[in-house]
Amino acid sequence: MAVRELNGKAGVVTGGASGIGKAIAAAMIAEGMQVMIADIESGRLQATADEIGAAAMVTDVTKPEQVEALARAALEKFGAVHVVCNNAGIGPMAPLKDLTLNDWRWMLEVNLWGVIHGVTSFLPILRDNPDGGHIVNTASMAALMPVPGLVPYCASKYAVIGLSEAMAEDIAVEGLDIGVSVLCPGPVRSDLGSSTRNRPAELSGALTDVKLEDSVQFQEQEVDWLSAEDTATLVIRAIRENERYIITHPNMLEPVDARHRAIEQAFHDETTRRERQVQPGADA
Repeated sequence: MAVRELNGKAGVVTGGASGIGKAIAAAMIAEGMQVMIADIESGRLQATADEIGAAAMVTDVTKPEQVEALARAALEKFGAVHVVCNNAGIGPMAPLKDLTLNDWRWMLEVNLWGVIHGVTSFLPILRDNPDGGHIVNTASMAALMPVPGLVPYCASKYAVIGLSEAMAEDIAVEGLDIGVSVLCPGPVRSDLGSSTRNRPAELSGALTDVKLEDSVQFQEQEVDWLSAEDTATLVIRAIRENERYIITHPNMLEPVDARHRAIEQAFHDETTRRERQVQPGADA
């Protein structure tokens, strides 16, 4: 199912006060949609809502009751919700050896549980739409390849990929007219590099804000930045065309392809071992 006609539809975007979330919301409004943005930062949220003409609701996506309240508020205001973008996320970095359990909890609560809460609260609403709907979950290019210094981030975003893929299969089995896309941004201009401004005091740890251009991944190459607005254009297209994967940086294929080749090779190697074992006179 593709929500080809966006004019008159209603959408919700978490992490909507800035960066990719703000750009997606603005692009939806430009298409004639009614949009409610959600964010943990009340001041920036209201300023963005006023700027782009969106409704707004302060929401901490790590709290299921707040996401459920967001869903109820959007349904009450718009009468329906057709597109949900589970976009809120954080991206601080630290070496694996320095990580604390609080680091893991914070990362997973925002990046993974935030998506889970969004799916749990909004999927029943989309099911009730006679004209279907669409869910966009924000993952990362770091969900498709291992990146040093980003172990908990990779773990959270790999999980979002798996959640989205399996959810799409479940929805297909049910025969529902609900599309699922997973956004895998590479370097996009956003506030991801200042995530610790919203870190709960009780979850202090080793994760710190690091500029992407100063990270291990980009020490020997320039960062190929993409604007949040260009990213939003890709998201709108994916909703219309019901595209499963939204790739912002096709030039980053090589490390993704290398990972896939390594997995494929492991299958071939095991097949070869088993074939040798059943051959007469083969070594054990």
